[in-house]
Amino acid sequence: MAQTSLSGSATTASPHVDALQSKHAGLEAQLRDEQARPIPNAAMVQEIKKQKLRLKEEIARS
Repeated sequence: MAQTSLSGSATTASPHVDALQSKHAGLEAQLRDEQARPIPNAAMVQEIKKQKLRLKEEIARS
């Protein structure tokens, strides 16, 4: 089944990659919510970004 990867290219996604992409999307939503706060928690923003990067790297390896 062809899916669009984070980079926008069509790839054949496995259930594992689908799960990673779902987690990445959830982190993106958390990041948006945190940054929308009047005073975002900088440590939380940094941690979410690190988690997103780790997931993106794992998706790239898959």
